[in-house]
Amino acid sequence: MASSRVAALLLLSGLSGADAATRSDSELAANPIRKVVNMLQKMQTKITEEGEKKEAAFDKYMCYCKNADSTLGQSISDAQNKIPQVESSISEGKASKKQLEAELKDAQVSRVEAKDTIAKAEALRSKEAKAFAAKKSELDTNIGALSKAIPAIEKGMSGAFLQTQQAATLRQISLSADMIPADRDLLASFLSEGSSYAPKSGEITGILKTLKDEMEKDLADATSSENSAIASFDSLVAAKKNEIAALTKAVESKTMRIGELGVKIAQMENDLEDTKEGLAEDKKFFADLDNTCAQKKAEWAEYKEMQSKELVALADTIKILNDDDALELFKKTLPSASSSFVQLQVGKRAVQEKVLSTLKSVHKGDPRLDLIAVAMHGGKIGFEKIIKMIDNLVVELKAEQGIDSDKKKYCEAELDKAEDKHKELNLDISDLEKAIEDGKEQISALAAQIAALEKGIKDLDKSVSEATETRKEEHDTYVETLAANNGAKDLLGFAKNRLQKFYNPKLYVAPPAREVGFAQLHGVAAPPPPPEANLAYKKSGEESGGVLAMIDALVADLDKDNQVMEVDEKNAQKEYETFMSDASEKRALDSKAITDAESAKAEAESDLQANKDSKGSKTMEAMETAKYISGLHGECDWLLQNYDARKAARSSEIDALGKAKAVLSGADYSLIQTASAHLRGSQSVA
Repeated sequence: MASSRVAALLLLSGLSGADAATRSDSELAANPIRKVVNMLQKMQTKITEEGEKKEAAFDKYMCYCKNADSTLGQSISDAQNKIPQVESSISEGKASKKQLEAELKDAQVSRVEAKDTIAKAEALRSKEAKAFAAKKSELDTNIGALSKAIPAIEKGMSGAFLQTQQAATLRQISLSADMIPADRDLLASFLSEGSSYAPKSGEITGILKTLKDEMEKDLADATSSENSAIASFDSLVAAKKNEIAALTKAVESKTMRIGELGVKIAQMENDLEDTKEGLAEDKKFFADLDNTCAQKKAEWAEYKEMQSKELVALADTIKILNDDDALELFKKTLPSASSSFVQLQVGKRAVQEKVLSTLKSVHKGDPRLDLIAVAMHGGKIGFEKIIKMIDNLVVELKAEQGIDSDKKKYCEAELDKAEDKHKELNLDISDLEKAIEDGKEQISALAAQIAALEKGIKDLDKSVSEATETRKEEHDTYVETLAANNGAKDLLGFAKNRLQKFYNPKLYVAPPAREVGFAQLHGVAAPPPPPEANLAYKKSGEESGGVLAMIDALVADLDKDNQVMEVDEKNAQKEYETFMSDASEKRALDSKAITDAESAKAEAESDLQANKDSKGSKTMEAMETAKYISGLHGECDWLLQNYDARKAARSSEIDALGKAKAVLSGADYSLIQTASAHLRGSQSVA
């Protein structure tokens, strides 16, 4: 029976090459026995190579078993040491996080309390300011009434004064002021309308002056207390604002630290979980290591035994086939190439080999093609079932191609969308960075502008002060010079009048009482005039005329000088007033410019912070988008790179399957059945 199987195998192997459509001339001339031997030798080589690979894997596993105590044991020891450390770190992190959360809550509460303190202080300050304003108004009114009453009483005008509004105010004071009852009664009696009592004015003015002094002292004390309260309020508000700023910074810092600690704790918990799982797996593997290694040794011994037996069988078969007696026997038992059985057998084999050749031309390791090839080799499944398998496989290939096409469209669309979004985010971040830089430059420029304006106002105030001082000095000089010139004119007039008395008595003008001499002008008593003497004397008329003319010229010069000084004084005063008006206007404009610049600076700082916040969120979004793009690349790159090749491979497979189906559909089943019957008859004869 075994020899009949060998004969059939040799017959199929030798005669299948007789198909002129699929075999070359060299294949027709090949020795069929040699083919069988070659196949057996290839099997030997393959078994030996597989044995070498198995042996390398076994040696590697045995090396692992031998070194497991040091490698796996060290891994277990490291994990056991690491777990408590990580747990301790997690506990510390949670404690720190809890403490930070408590500190954050305290800072938030303190910040709210500080704001409430400012609000309460502002409300109290407003209340105190209103109370002070009311008290100041009342005291100012009372002091004003007293200031008018005291002089009126001292001048004896009490009757007229009692009819004024200030007297009505004094009546209110007499009722509410803190004074002894006797003074109150005396003052009330004095202020009573229609009273016939006329007390001494000294007593009343004494009472009123005492009241005025006390009220002025009360006003001064109230003003001092108000100023102190304002200073305390300003100090409190400044301190609380600094506290709020510090607490705000602390809240932001602690919030960031809590977030970072939360992420770190989550990472440590994940690491702890992974370490525990790895430790459990290592312990389990280490516990089963002896049994596993012993099992592998048994499997390897069994493998070596079966390999030896198979190699011995193959070697014996090759020896039998290569024996000279066997060759002679095969020559006698093999039928000739012209037998009808060979033709029939070749027809079936030709169909199978053509289908298999078509499938192998596109074979890419697809297990479904392997299944069809196995079915073709087996011969137990009918062609109808194989054709159905081919049809199903074609449907699957087309479905897979559709899935790949959809996935390709999805990947391309998502990648384009995500990359466009990433580019837009990067552009937004770039624009925000530029806006931030512009904002910083704008804030710096506004700060410089504010500083320059403040310096300009300070310089302007200094110039105004200097101009005022200069104007005062110029005016004082003008007044002094004008007085000196007028004094000189008076002196020259006196001198001229004195000369006229001697030289031109008719032109002499006598003073109202007595002459005012030069010494009197300077605050010294004039000496008595000398006694008259009747001495003959010749007057110097011509010389006196020149002196008088010179005096007139000097007076004219003084008048002209006074006129010039007056014009200069008016011009200087006008220029000073113009300068003060311009300075006031410029100061108002610069103050408004400072207010506008400070407002713009505050707005720019707000915009800068908003841009920084927006940049932070955009950066996070860009990072998330980049991460998403990276995930898309990991998911899609291989498909996009191999899409065309996979599509071409599927097209080739579908084409090959179509050809195989066409070959199978055109096969002559009657010939195949006849060949099968003939083969069975040959086997039974053998």
